[in-house]
Amino acid sequence: MTLPAAVRALYPFDGRYFAQPAGRMHYLDEGPADAEPLVCVHGNPTWSFFWRSLVLGLRDRHRLIVPDHLGCGLSDKPGEAAYRYTLASRRDDLGRLIDAVAPGRVTLVLHDWGGMIGLAWAVRNLDRVARLVLLNTAAFPLPAGKGLPWSLALSRTPGLGAFLVRGLNLFCRGAVRHCTTKPLPADVAAGYLLPYGSWRDRLAVHRFVQDIPLKPTDEAWPVLAEVEAGLERLRPVPTLIQWGDRDFVFDAAILAEWQRRWPEAAVRRYPAGGHYLLEDEGPAVLAEVAAFLGRR
Repeated sequence: MTLPAAVRALYPFDGRYFAQPAGRMHYLDEGPADAEPLVCVHGNPTWSFFWRSLVLGLRDRHRLIVPDHLGCGLSDKPGEAAYRYTLASRRDDLGRLIDAVAPGRVTLVLHDWGGMIGLAWAVRNLDRVARLVLLNTAAFPLPAGKGLPWSLALSRTPGLGAFLVRGLNLFCRGAVRHCTTKPLPADVAAGYLLPYGSWRDRLAVHRFVQDIPLKPTDEAWPVLAEVEAGLERLRPVPTLIQWGDRDFVFDAAILAEWQRRWPEAAVRRYPAGGHYLLEDEGPAVLAEVAAFLGRR
């Protein structure tokens, strides 16, 4: 995909491609090759574009590996006959990439679905996890009394969900409007929407919503259960949690659950930050991450 000049100006990187069984995974590899890698994993419906300010701000002294999940961003978008759009597939894709390009210890920087995906890899590779940075994400079942937001529930409705998400593109459009507390500039909004311009291009967006594990009969539930069981073993890993308080999905109840499970983790809250925290509080988030990475 050729990036429009306005998007290229915001995302001035030369990506690479890694061959997965179902297609090519696009990723960034920026910064000194001999530095300990940071692996930044995006959620839905974003792509590596979400991490651009972190990459630009840290690549002078850190190596950043930033993949686009298959079906997302600049990666190939295989059909469902060629690829299973499931949490287990995402975990395995990430693992193959890390094994190939960063076979030692890594710091995981995780947002939204990236938290579940990255931690699903982490609980199977404890000795390779140097540090963790979490931005508005979860890796456990919804806390008691918390339901799924209506927009996500509607997007999971058989038939109607596909029409709304893949047909009208309301999930992506809604995200660029409602996942920040400050209106996104037009060129930034265009960057987020760029990879998802057609029914075919939005398959992964819809499958992510459908794959949210809510009950034991859901396909992703066994992976969720494995991750939840492994969180205690990850507790000693140095962790920074950065949290936008005005996120309508990953809200205060989710943060409280993280603090209950990992009370030693450093927590920085942003009262005016939304789900796309790097858009609302980019300089402050960058400064916190840089300081955290500088500690030994």
